[in-house]
Amino acid sequence: MNLLEKKVAIITGGAAGIGKATVHKFLLEGSTVSAWDLNKEQGLQLMNEYSEFADRLEFRELNVSDEAAVNQAMDAVVEKYGSLDILVNNAGITRDATLMKMTPEDFDLVVDVNLRAVFLCGQAAARHMVEQGSGVILNASSVVGLYGNFGQTNYVATKAGVIGMTQVWARELGRKGIRVNAVAPGFIATEMVMKMPEKVIDMMSQKAPLQRMGQPSEIASAYAFLASDEASFIHGATLSVDGGLIS
Repeated sequence: MNLLEKKVAIITGGAAGIGKATVHKFLLEGSTVSAWDLNKEQGLQLMNEYSEFADRLEFRELNVSDEAAVNQAMDAVVEKYGSLDILVNNAGITRDATLMKMTPEDFDLVVDVNLRAVFLCGQAAARHMVEQGSGVILNASSVVGLYGNFGQTNYVATKAGVIGMTQVWARELGRKGIRVNAVAPGFIATEMVMKMPEKVIDMMSQKAPLQRMGQPSEIASAYAFLASDEASFIHGATLSVDGGLIS
């Protein structure tokens, strides 16, 4: 039996990178998936690429930092599929600059997408999960949320905040039958990262004891495990998937 057979999942930022890999993994494991993303073109490409799963996959063009849009979409998914078993809060952006050069606008934008949106989606999902007495919420943090990173004040603040929120939600929602965990990826070979100069990619690869970058599919596998009943006693944890980067 597949890990996520007959589960209904929402995956934010699901049209590219780790989100897209997670959508694919969840589909392979038997889940019905609602992929949310602001990029309509990539969302339509996703639907086309995974057309064999058309009966278990939908795409919703959505700004996850918009409270009304999130609540409406969450209600629509539950109405369409009858339940909500898994939320993967994966959507995220970067606007990197050193402290002296970062603008308040860039700080606020990253906080809106990487932290506020996690709160909004988590809150909306929790309402439905509490009502049904079960569910799993998985939040995307990052290894930089654990040790910091040069030029990423805004991003690091959000990813550290996600870990804190995960721990709070675990305390609040566990008694309601809802498990909450975070995943902290290391350097992952997404489409965006692989466009960087080869010198930078080599440097990132060499930092990890495994001497390579991770693949989006490896993060997706971590999400699938944590979302499944195989992880039924894992709660309030932050799982580093980083090739030993912070070991």
